[in-house]
Amino acid sequence: MTNLTLDRPVSHRPAKAASGSDLSAQRVRSAWTFLAPTLLVLALVAGWPLIRTISFSFTNATLTNLGAAEFIGFDNYLSWITLKSGRTIYRGLLVDPAWWGAVWNTLRFTLISVTVETVLGLVVALVLNARFPGRGIVRAAILVPWAIPTIVSAKMWAWMLNDQFGILNEIFLNLGLISQKIAWTADPQTAMTAVLIVDVWKTTPFMALLILAGLQMVPQDIYEAAKIDGVHPVKVFWRITLPLIRPALMVAVIFRMLDAMRVFDLIYVLTPNNARTKTMSVMARENLFEFDKFAYGAAASTMLFLIIATITVLYIRFGRLNLSGGER
Repeated sequence: MTNLTLDRPVSHRPAKAASGSDLSAQRVRSAWTFLAPTLLVLALVAGWPLIRTISFSFTNATLTNLGAAEFIGFDNYLSWITLKSGRTIYRGLLVDPAWWGAVWNTLRFTLISVTVETVLGLVVALVLNARFPGRGIVRAAILVPWAIPTIVSAKMWAWMLNDQFGILNEIFLNLGLISQKIAWTADPQTAMTAVLIVDVWKTTPFMALLILAGLQMVPQDIYEAAKIDGVHPVKVFWRITLPLIRPALMVAVIFRMLDAMRVFDLIYVLTPNNARTKTMSVMARENLFEFDKFAYGAAASTMLFLIIATITVLYIRFGRLNLSGGER
């Protein structure tokens, strides 16, 4: 009797899995190789200055003699002296009313400007996403305010908002909206409003551009199906359009919020030395270079960085934002 030995087929799945794993690892290594020069440049131009700024905030450094800076701990942030009478005097950034006023101004500016720009940007994006003659020209024209440098925009609007020969006062007087000329940028009551008007005019096209990119990704078949089913356009917007562009909308908001939180040039040009509009960046710059309180300005810069980082992390965390695209 002859025994026949049949060879069992050998499975190649482990080999394929190993091959796939090697390919994935090779892609990761290639990605890090290409990213290494960029990360190195970022570490030099951003990481190192940030570390130096944080380190200076714990010293008594002055702009005229940085090399002689001595470590003083957290005195720039908070320190206190107890007098013989028992009274305690607190000093430092964390108990400085000017600093907390700047924090409030920054948060108020960010909240109002980003909210208005998001709503207007969404409206503009919806209009530009529709088909009409001359749409390409309108899309290019809408980007003009955003393309103008902020300094140029601020100086242009400073002339327009001037209380003596500004064109806005003339228009409002002729329309009967005001009874006398208003010093928009000099009056503490209207200074923040003037800054917000300029910022909304300039940055709304940026929001519209990002939201429009999200609208372009929405499949048109969905709208055609909704139209066939007779769904009202308002309901289509709330049930279809808004949920589908939510990731792009949230990314646009976080980008704009980061920019608004560190606003400097617009405030510095339009309303210099105005406590009602002074932001954290403006206050940090004043202490760093004008008041010769370099260490105190470094502490203000560090606090600005921590506040922006905290708000960003909370926004991404509770907004369930996935910066790689889509939602978590």
